Amino acid sequence: MILQALTEYYRVLADRGVLEAPGWSSAKISFALCLSADGTLEQVISLQTEQPRGKKLVVAPQLVPSLPAPVKRSSGVSANFLWDNASYLLGMDNKGKPQRSLACFSAAKELHETLLQGVDSPAAQALLAFFRTWDPTQGQYHPALQDQLESILAGGNLLFRYDGRFFHQDPAIRQAWETHYHTAGEGPQGVCLVTGEWGPIESIHPSIKNVTGAQSSGAALVSFNAPAFCSYGKVQNGNAPTSRFAAFAYTAALNHLLADRDHVYHVGDTSVVCWAKGGQPDYQILFGSALLGRPAPYSAGDLRGMVQALCAGQTVVFQEQRLDPDMEFYVLGLSPNAARLSVRFFLRNTFGDFLRHVQAHHQRLEIRRPSYDTWQGDLTPWHLLNETVNQNSRDRSPTPGLAGAVLRSVLTDTPYPATLLHGVTLRIRAEHSISWRRAAILKAYYLRCPHSDVPEEVLQVSLNPDATHVPYLLGRIFSLLETIQEAANPGINTTIKDRYFNSAAATPAIIFPTLIALAQKHLKKLTGDRPGLAISLNRQLTALLSLLPITTFPARMSLPEQGAFQLGYYHQTQARYQKKEEPEHV
Repeated sequence: MILQALTEYYRVLADRGVLEAPGWSSAKISFALCLSADGTLEQVISLQTEQPRGKKLVVAPQLVPSLPAPVKRSSGVSANFLWDNASYLLGMDNKGKPQRSLACFSAAKELHETLLQGVDSPAAQALLAFFRTWDPTQGQYHPALQDQLESILAGGNLLFRYDGRFFHQDPAIRQAWETHYHTAGEGPQGVCLVTGEWGPIESIHPSIKNVTGAQSSGAALVSFNAPAFCSYGKVQNGNAPTSRFAAFAYTAALNHLLADRDHVYHVGDTSVVCWAKGGQPDYQILFGSALLGRPAPYSAGDLRGMVQALCAGQTVVFQEQRLDPDMEFYVLGLSPNAARLSVRFFLRNTFGDFLRHVQAHHQRLEIRRPSYDTWQGDLTPWHLLNETVNQNSRDRSPTPGLAGAVLRSVLTDTPYPATLLHGVTLRIRAEHSISWRRAAILKAYYLRCPHSDVPEEVLQVSLNPDATHVPYLLGRIFSLLETIQEAANPGINTTIKDRYFNSAAATPAIIFPTLIALAQKHLKKLTGDRPGLAISLNRQLTALLSLLPITTFPARMSLPEQGAFQLGYYHQTQARYQKKEEPEHV
């Protein structure tokens, strides 16, 4: 299904001229080697340009289109046609393996002699003359290389230029490559699992690049490199027969998506790409804004209105493009795994359904925020993952696989992974702190994964004064006891939250009698200094204790009950600071 969807996407983009035809691709090129008619290297021209990277401008290779498609390399020697690194085109590099460099140059020479022999073109003859006369052992002394030698040997790609034009722009040379690409190889024949057509099967698929954490040279989405992965005597990708066209098409489409920095999203260890079946990029922009809070050329209110309209099944105009809620939409999550890629999820649905699931997710996360927090955006999956890791740790990466699991849950409107709850709970226990983001996650988790120990009456946006759930009430009482302590001892360094928060949530019967006795001493002290406040706090404590439907505190509370306790504590704490005139947040 993944390969089929990507192949269809390639066809759409190819028809629009966005992607190259089979056998051709774009590549990042650093330098051009300018040749004379007799094959002499006359000059080296830098093709690097200043490109934005965040807030800075950096010098980077130029993306050159319509180059012959690259070969798939592992550890062997295999040359590209008309372009490659210095090892292949000059027979030299800075890797300290001169014999391998000579082998690379020999492979490139053989390839170009095979393809260009008999081609009636001055450029082709000049290139053949270069390979026949170039001496890799003396290349480092060539005057044309001296100014750029270190940069050339660093590993960037080079291409050839003749008479003011690149070699891949020569019609005769292009025809020679086309003929070679479509006729080369005598591999096995079979039915392509992607297109359903009979033809030659591609043994090694092109690499997928720009997946965060994967090898810079690229990784494989489909590969078989050990006998344990093979069946019925098949070798390599004969175990998943894919035609040359399909292999080229799906990799070209996926590399195009991953190269688009504005529309590839990184959440934890997962790189996420998405696309509409019709190929319109506006769907990607709105999706990224709705799910991940990415910038969009509209105000937050306008975007919210568009999303609501699409969720209601209405079409909207976005950047002069009409968006259809029934448009088929795909979301693919990839993670690195050595030289291969792991598919975290692949989802297909209508654009409107995806937005409805995202909107439901945001609604579950709604909770009263502290008055000092002026940020009004929605919590993104990245924010959720961030609450599971120690911010003071050197490694702030979330648990492997958690990002993919969370995104899959959000986009399919299914229960959140238990690892999300466990990660947040561990941080609450370790830091004795429950922020509004952590409280929102607890609320959302139990709303989507209902549990009898966390009734809906405690899963509210703000304080529910009528809730009688014991763990929730105990959390409220604990917050009030902390308030009493702080009132009696302003500026105290260590509060009861620092010492007893975890044990109060886990074993109330042991901790609460001690805390209530301590609160009475604090109230007695407060009576002498601020009698009015002492009376008010004592009344609040008495009222909360009277709401408990039990005469003794529970001996132990389960993990879900501790979640209710934590929500009660958070709600009571926020209600403490809420101004009386402030309207309820809905």
